[in-house]
Amino acid sequence: MTKTKKEKVSADGEEAAAAGGSEKSYQELIAFMNPIAQPLASKKLSKKLYKCVKKASKVKNIRRGVKEVQKFINKGEKGIVVLAGDTLPIDVYCHLPVMCEDRNLPYAYIPSKVDLGSSAGSKRPTCVILIKPHEDYQEAYDECVEEVSSLPKPL
Repeated sequence: MTKTKKEKVSADGEEAAAAGGSEKSYQELIAFMNPIAQPLASKKLSKKLYKCVKKASKVKNIRRGVKEVQKFINKGEKGIVVLAGDTLPIDVYCHLPVMCEDRNLPYAYIPSKVDLGSSAGSKRPTCVILIKPHEDYQEAYDECVEEVSSLPKPL
């Protein structure tokens, strides 16, 4: 097997794909969501959550992964729980929303585990992240808490 070179796309084409592709991609990502992914963050709120995760990961103030998040929720740690809506099988993390509701933690689903992992500074997809409060990004955190808390909870 020989390696073939990929054709280079002009810089204008890449910019157009990056600019126009974001709206389309959110809608495409929603198509692959789990049936339990409620409450779903809007596109605007998803971007805010990604930014908050990015800021929190810079100061090492996040918990990443199902086991770690579950452990610290049980210990009583406070924060925002962000779940990826495209995680399969659902059984991996379907118990976390119930745990969050029992402890009055705000939680929301976002469309992509790949985007969630990359916003946390990881090359691997991540299905759950707990964002802890910190003074370095307190404004962004408070804004996210307010919006995530106002989302309608599933029955």
